[in-house]
Amino acid sequence: MPLYESRQNAENRIKVPKAVSNSLVIGSKAVLAEITRLIRRQRRQCKRPVTVALEGWYGVPWKKIAAGLTRAARAAGLTLELHDVNAVFKPLAEVRQYKRRYITDDPSFGYVNDHGTIADLMDRSKLLALRQHLRAAKREQGNNRAAVVVYGSGAAVPEFGRAYDLMFYFDKTLQPLLWQMWDGELVPFAMDEPDMSYGWKEYYYCDFYLLDRQKSYARERMNFYVEGIKFAELKMLPRASYDTMMRTLVGYPIKEVKIFQPGPWGAYRYRDLWDVPGLECNAWNELAGPELSMLVDVGRERSINLPVTNLLQYPQQFVGPHIHKTLPGMFPMDVWLDDGYFPKPTPAERISMPVHNHPSTGYVQRHFNEPLGRYETYYITEAYEGANTWMGFKEDADLEEWEEKCRRSARSGRPIRDWRKYVANHASNVGDLYLIPPGTSHGHGGNQMVLEMDTVPSVAGTEYSFYMYDYCRNSWDDKTKTMTGKPVRMHLDHGFGVDEWRRENWVRRHLRAKTKVVKWTREYWIDRYSSYGPMPFEIERFFFKRRADNHTHGRWMNIVTLTVGDRVLIRSKKHPERQTEIECYQSAVVPACFGEYEFVNLNGGQCTVVQLRWKKG
Repeated sequence: MPLYESRQNAENRIKVPKAVSNSLVIGSKAVLAEITRLIRRQRRQCKRPVTVALEGWYGVPWKKIAAGLTRAARAAGLTLELHDVNAVFKPLAEVRQYKRRYITDDPSFGYVNDHGTIADLMDRSKLLALRQHLRAAKREQGNNRAAVVVYGSGAAVPEFGRAYDLMFYFDKTLQPLLWQMWDGELVPFAMDEPDMSYGWKEYYYCDFYLLDRQKSYARERMNFYVEGIKFAELKMLPRASYDTMMRTLVGYPIKEVKIFQPGPWGAYRYRDLWDVPGLECNAWNELAGPELSMLVDVGRERSINLPVTNLLQYPQQFVGPHIHKTLPGMFPMDVWLDDGYFPKPTPAERISMPVHNHPSTGYVQRHFNEPLGRYETYYITEAYEGANTWMGFKEDADLEEWEEKCRRSARSGRPIRDWRKYVANHASNVGDLYLIPPGTSHGHGGNQMVLEMDTVPSVAGTEYSFYMYDYCRNSWDDKTKTMTGKPVRMHLDHGFGVDEWRRENWVRRHLRAKTKVVKWTREYWIDRYSSYGPMPFEIERFFFKRRADNHTHGRWMNIVTLTVGDRVLIRSKKHPERQTEIECYQSAVVPACFGEYEFVNLNGGQCTVVQLRWKKG
């Protein structure tokens, strides 16, 4: 599925000591020259070859970095001995056999590798031989080599022990990696060239977790942090500067780089709001969540681009003590904006999402080894003529017949002509909130803009939507910019296995949320939507013309989105220099440690800020 990024108003400007700003090295030529200088200095100090690990995430351009470092060292009169860590991996057949249990036979989902490490994929005798070679280099005197360098994902696994003098961690944001994977350009473990057959299940259920555990290990031991997204745009910080930057950043409201995704129900309101080159229809765009990256401005000519989940280095400050205790390692909430504007009347079979549902926590634990179910809400931010949402089933619908028709349609590829007599439809208006607990069949029906606020079931950000009917339509083909792609895959066994078969009247009573005012002042007021038992989060709104107060109480991470108004300042009461500005339909993640803060309207008129936060804390 194609993705597009928008960096409009995405920079996070933080105040750090001048020494931190000055220590940032920008550009591949400068970074590789600095690594060479560090090797030379270390070589002079220890009077022997220096042992160096270039560790990092998938998708880092390792071969270009190795070649560039060799050129930089040669220009400085240094000789390097380089080793690609892929040489110590087991044969590819054994690596694939190891992954088999996590990829599984399920055509759409896998099983999380919750304990493995990269070393599991390595040939122990080869690893030990390389470790011995590194240790032997440390005992040499007068050798012409300046350094022995091991590079690649897994270059500094714990089994290498204290073999390295210097470790550089090369990081990668998640979206560019997905582009590499979809384009057949990603080089996985144990391979020297891209693997055209590498699939997203292999990444999201196995390799992601191996990389993530290695990153946590390396982060505590690295000497330098390197942004390794593009070879030409490398940026490097010393470990102390990186830690100072992250400690500072977790005390600010965080904006993320939005992503946009076209799809078979994609619409066109985005054209009025953003300029996204190449985007020809917009099914949804993500405003906040663990998959996104952030831009950090430390006062230099270029910002640093890194994953937002790096802030989980400080979990209690970021997500709060309760989430850290109950869902360790997780950023368990995200916010999406589902586009639904069409300039002229368009059939429901084109503008509606698939009829789908989501699993409970117990279901994903049993079937996918995930820690949290998918709990959703639809908040209607704009409603046009015909605004509607599909949710639940009509009172007189024969649900056994519905299931059989869905299965027959999936087998034959022929649409269900009378599908409307089964699925209940609800007219929408601005401010409506639909609660969508697991097992509730539903779908955005079009002619509305939906702020979707949900749980994230996975450390990796894996999404669990079980499609049962998608009108037998073609999907989006981003190469031709037409709806000529393959139909989306159905998940009938999972979907019908979790469905609670909720009827229309029950949905109206329990899942069409109502509001009550929880605070009123002459400057602003706050209302809160009613909830439904299993839903783990609250949805609240702030209404103001000039300003409003809010508080994390050191317990809750707040995700706030401006849905009415042009521009709002988010500013700490205790540390007013800690602030950011968000535009309409932009979110900010306010860390749990932020404390008391205020919203300030910068452009006049009425403002509405919608807030997502965990219930418990």
